[in-house]
Amino acid sequence: MAIVVRLDVELAKRKLSVGEFAERVGLTPANVAVLKNGRAKAVRFSTLEAMCRVLECQPGDLLEWVNDRADD
Repeated sequence: MAIVVRLDVELAKRKLSVGEFAERVGLTPANVAVLKNGRAKAVRFSTLEAMCRVLECQPGDLLEWVNDRADD
């Protein structure tokens, strides 16, 4: 199983740059890139809340579970 981060989709919908989004959320652009590229190992609820507030979306709009096991 894998969690897919759909931050790039939400940023594109709103025509927000990584830099502008990072500033609004209170993260560095490098940390936003880590999230956007799916390399993050964890996300604090406070960060997720800030991301949802800025993007005016639900957590499920940013995170998606995908079953990647072939035997299921």
